[in-house]
Amino acid sequence: IVVGPSLSLHRCGLPREIAIELFQTFVIRGLIRQHLASNIGVAKSQIREKEPIVWEILQEVMQGHPVLLNRAPTLHKLGIQAFQPVLVEGRAICLHPLVCKGFNADFDGDQMAVHVPLSLEAQAEARLLMFSQ
Repeated sequence: IVVGPSLSLHRCGLPREIAIELFQTFVIRGLIRQHLASNIGVAKSQIREKEPIVWEILQEVMQGHPVLLNRAPTLHKLGIQAFQPVLVEGRAICLHPLVCKGFNADFDGDQMAVHVPLSLEAQAEARLLMFSQ
């Protein structure tokens, strides 16, 4: 993780590589629904080739999807928290420095897991429990 002081407390920065991997199925569905791809294979090749439309669809998908960040070991309820993801450049997850205390995290090479709640019920629960919103 790296410091992202310009982020709101309820947002986390996800690198493009991580975000496209996590939200790939949603992006594929978006490409097909908007008739930008005729089938799953075409949509996957658009993602693989990193076409500009893929990033636009990804932005739309991410706006409505909270993610859960977890830093092991999870010893109390603040060890896993919900955030609204935003795309960032680079290869590291960005966090506002004030939310790191709950994770017992610092910026010396700590690693975190990112989870995407899939069901509508899980997404609603994540939004409700978004600690700092």
